[in-house]
Amino acid sequence: MILDSKIPEGPLEKKWENYKKTAKLVNPANRKKLDVIVVGTGLAGSSIAASLGEMGYNVKSFCFQDSPRRAHSVAAQGGVNAAKNYKNDGDSVYRMFVDTLKGGDFRAREANVYRMAECSLSLIDQAVAQGVPFGREYSGYLNNRSFGGVQVSRTFYARGQTGQQLLLGAYQALMRQVGKKSVELFSRHEMLDLVVINGKASGIIVRNLDTGEIERHAAHAVVLATGGYGKIYYLSTLAMGCNGSAIWRAHKKGALMASPSWIQVHPTSLPQSGDYQSKLTLMSESLRNDGRIWVPLKENETRKGNDIPESERDYYLERRYPAFGNLAPRDISSRAAKERIDAGFGIGPLKNAVYLDFSKAIKEQGKEKIQEKYGNLFDMYLKITGYNAYEEPMMISPSAHFSMGGLWVDYELMTTIPGLFALGEANFADHGANRLGANSLLQASVDGYFIAPYTIANYLSQEIHTGKISTENIEFEKAENHVKQQIESFISINGTKTVDHFHKTLGKLLYDYCGLARNEEGLKFAIEEIQKLKQEFYKDVKVSGQGDTMNSELEKAGRVADYFEIGELMCYDALTRNESCGAHFREEYQTSDGEALRNDSEFQFISAWAWKGENNEPELIKEPLVFEEIQPTVRSYK
Repeated sequence: MILDSKIPEGPLEKKWENYKKTAKLVNPANRKKLDVIVVGTGLAGSSIAASLGEMGYNVKSFCFQDSPRRAHSVAAQGGVNAAKNYKNDGDSVYRMFVDTLKGGDFRAREANVYRMAECSLSLIDQAVAQGVPFGREYSGYLNNRSFGGVQVSRTFYARGQTGQQLLLGAYQALMRQVGKKSVELFSRHEMLDLVVINGKASGIIVRNLDTGEIERHAAHAVVLATGGYGKIYYLSTLAMGCNGSAIWRAHKKGALMASPSWIQVHPTSLPQSGDYQSKLTLMSESLRNDGRIWVPLKENETRKGNDIPESERDYYLERRYPAFGNLAPRDISSRAAKERIDAGFGIGPLKNAVYLDFSKAIKEQGKEKIQEKYGNLFDMYLKITGYNAYEEPMMISPSAHFSMGGLWVDYELMTTIPGLFALGEANFADHGANRLGANSLLQASVDGYFIAPYTIANYLSQEIHTGKISTENIEFEKAENHVKQQIESFISINGTKTVDHFHKTLGKLLYDYCGLARNEEGLKFAIEEIQKLKQEFYKDVKVSGQGDTMNSELEKAGRVADYFEIGELMCYDALTRNESCGAHFREEYQTSDGEALRNDSEFQFISAWAWKGENNEPELIKEPLVFEEIQPTVRSYK
């Protein structure tokens, strides 16, 4: 298979403009004849459903939560990037493009990255018009702060709840269309399979999570905006319900998965405190603007943070990366924290954390100013840990967070299945091997508001004569029967171990061997162990209850079954890339001072994987990365 990325002709800054000039349109009368399914109601899902509804298409919107407002976009706290240059500090679309491409270790397409930076300018105006309460200076101007991997202030924020506020704007737009009956909302419905007819995405099979009923829904195009699969590690910053099943079911129907091993570990999470935990809490990266990260100079230190004098503290990010200091990118900051912890300098009850200290900022700016910037984050920290971060340093630790990998999409955000689109974190497109902070909300928003409305219309222009797609088609029957058989198989196993047991075991295996660091021996071992664990799961998992009623254990079983296969593919992907880049750190490939060693001569490509059937090795298909505007350089933040 040859992958066609469909990048438009012309200079970089004209590509998106040229695409929009030539994209085919659908007239208003014909839009009423066309149906679109959108799975997911986070920023990407709500924005594209609202946009398509406003345009006049018939839209069905699905989410497994009880309300679209519960989508996980709310958890992105720190901000959203835009190259507005309000601080007059030298920012521009081009500089944002360079920062993002470099931040991803030159493992993303130039055209996609530039378009995201270009569209960032419109997003802030859109959000302000929706009423998003961005932070402002006393004069009324919108304020900015910095995030990791950049030397300018381009991050717009609403204290420490930017994702929630942006999602409320998108939610309002969505519910307006629901009220107008241009969008039909199906909450508490989970997609369990994709239906492909004559090679095109034509619908989905869903399960009503309240009744257990299996439903068929047809459409002329299907949009997956279902987020990432970082919850595969079990302990992560993601909510318990987050999963990779929608994109994985699409993958098994022919959509390629790209770069699945590129999963970001966030450096600013609360540390694990015990085996009882089901998730970890994310503390916003914005805290690194004013907080200084350090560990004691003495191994196995027992004194409290405030009792350790300055002369006995190691501000290791400032020491190792003086140009960026505490705002070094996430992958670098996380690995540096793990290195200090593993070397015996960790702090806290389990010695698994580092300090994030605001004493200097409070002394210079005053407590009130810090409270104004981060008050809700400090309150959250106090509620969870019982410690007051205004009076003593926070304790933070790396935690699994964001999936840079996802479904392979072309410039139009369409997968290798015609009519199937993937938006936001569900695709691989804009971040390369590492995502810069505050680009997540940006990508999700611009995909839904400004990009997909053009590209989906370009596809649907060919579907106006198709007519209604019938759910009586044999492919719907096959997909529904497959789903029912899987549900029945889970119920009938009646083993002795819980779904959570298998999820925890898989998560630890992946974190140890395909987490912050990987090596050939460990990855091969992990593949074997995952295969054994999967076999044990299908022999000894206990799923209580029935398939035709509300059953949360059944939901989890399906998701964990997919995680076994995703995890195996993650390890294959990491094993075949003999280099270190971004979040992919192969221990065999590092510089003498422990930095990632990229290999552009052999690995300057996107790894796209094809499903070859149960118990068969996946097929690797390469999309070469061509850099015309800037040439890859050594990624240094020193």
